[in-house]
Amino acid sequence: MKLMGKKIGMTRLFDKEGNLVVCSVIAAEPNVVVQVKRQEGEGYNAVQLGAVKLAKKKNVAKAQQGHFAKGGVEPRRFLAESRVEKAEEFAVGQEIDVSYFADAGFVDVRGVSKGKGYQGVIKRHNFAGGPAAHGSGFHRHGGSCGMRTSPGRCLPGQKKAGHMGDETTTVQNLKVVKADPEKQVLIVEGAIPGARGGLVYVFKAKKKTKKKS
Repeated sequence: MKLMGKKIGMTRLFDKEGNLVVCSVIAAEPNVVVQVKRQEGEGYNAVQLGAVKLAKKKNVAKAQQGHFAKGGVEPRRFLAESRVEKAEEFAVGQEIDVSYFADAGFVDVRGVSKGKGYQGVIKRHNFAGGPAAHGSGFHRHGGSCGMRTSPGRCLPGQKKAGHMGDETTTVQNLKVVKADPEKQVLIVEGAIPGARGGLVYVFKAKKKTKKKS
């Protein structure tokens, strides 16, 4: 199941051995269960969570107002659905906080990466570029990607300059350093995608199984 939170930024902590650890801070107020879907009714088991209370409830669409009112839950800004094995373990109005990850060990974090606008092939695709000498007319361009006389064109899918960033990105297996339900904060080791204040989804990392030889 995924919980929603906001990226606060990065900080530094020290582990038990005195080593400096670079961490990311996620502010995650308790997510409330808005709807529980069961195999008998919807054909699958899932839980719909809502996050971030709204300052002005009038900005909620009438259809969503009815959806929240049906469950007796205050409107939330974000909704996310997660498949679960046992839907009966959840109830509408139940709150799930960061303590859900206290014993997880490792988590996956998904978010929208920072947008970097239109960029060339060197920054976007790590091309090496050409010689930096004055006599060279090939500095930061991509090399030839054309063909011979037949078919005589550049095939689609080549690495070109273009829009960079602003894509859904997932960082896997980040170690949980601290889960503080009182401060509603989750601290994980390493960097997570997105800018400060951006919405992120946090999952429990899947356990890896060793391949049989």
